Amino acid sequence: MLINFLFAAIKAGTPLLLGTTGEIITEKSGHLNLGVEGMMFMGAFMGFSVGYHTESLPLALLAAFGIGAFAALIYALLTVTFQANQNVTGLTLTIFGTGFAKFFGEKMISEAGGSPKLSDYFMKTIAERPLPVLGEIPVIGKLIFSHNPIVYLAIIIAIICSLYLFRTKAGLNMRSVGENPAAADAAGINVTLVKYVDICLGGGICGLGGAYLSLINGGGVWNNSSVVSGQGWIAVALVIFASWSPAKAIFGSLIFGAFSVLQFYVPKDIITIPNAFYGMLPFLITTIVLVITSMRKSKKGTQPASCGVNYFREER
Repeated sequence: MLINFLFAAIKAGTPLLLGTTGEIITEKSGHLNLGVEGMMFMGAFMGFSVGYHTESLPLALLAAFGIGAFAALIYALLTVTFQANQNVTGLTLTIFGTGFAKFFGEKMISEAGGSPKLSDYFMKTIAERPLPVLGEIPVIGKLIFSHNPIVYLAIIIAIICSLYLFRTKAGLNMRSVGENPAAADAAGINVTLVKYVDICLGGGICGLGGAYLSLINGGGVWNNSSVVSGQGWIAVALVIFASWSPAKAIFGSLIFGAFSVLQFYVPKDIITIPNAFYGMLPFLITTIVLVITSMRKSKKGTQPASCGVNYFREER
């Protein structure tokens, strides 16, 4: 039961990992995008729609990434170029993304004559299967090497983003822009370009997280009302929990994923707790994390100094 619980926790934590990684990239460039929920919802619809019509997993993921990046581009245009308030713009993006997905989702349901269902062929491409040789290892094979392909993609993306942030010149430039855009600008870094690229990259990764929710968690059927269900907001808090590190986000998403599936593994005959409590638990833990983090005095692993503050070049 423990192995099954951890296996389920990894699956449940995967969309959180993608959403968190995308938001980390965005915040490291100096922008707080509260539109993660909206971008994930748009990615969920677009990934499902393209998968439904083309039966191609690569195209579905590419479409989800593209719509997430496009939504982030709108956010970047408003906050970087037109200096709009980042918090308000992010919240507006959440409302817009949710409405966008539900509107076109209803249209897809109407055209299909009911809830659209992915084909058996497509479901086979995203099915869980053991990796050759590695999947045969006792315990570890089942726990780590027997997932669907998007789980591995999410982990690879998190590792690559971590290397990009802390091991490349482009990542150094981005962190410089996030900490002090005026100094970065004086050093010859194109602040606007860096912000646009990384905000769009972060949005695209969030879109992939939404695609996971509709393709995997949805069981191959489109549900217009409860696709994302607050996962984007948990991802925003998980950024703080992971100390703005994509590598740490891997473990953080596992912990939050465990809380999400805990109700299915607690013996009901021993512990009697209402199911509503388990539904509330991830959000309760999120609140506790935010409170504890706000009390932390350490400067290590903190939010970038200019995050949430628009940079106007003429004021430097």
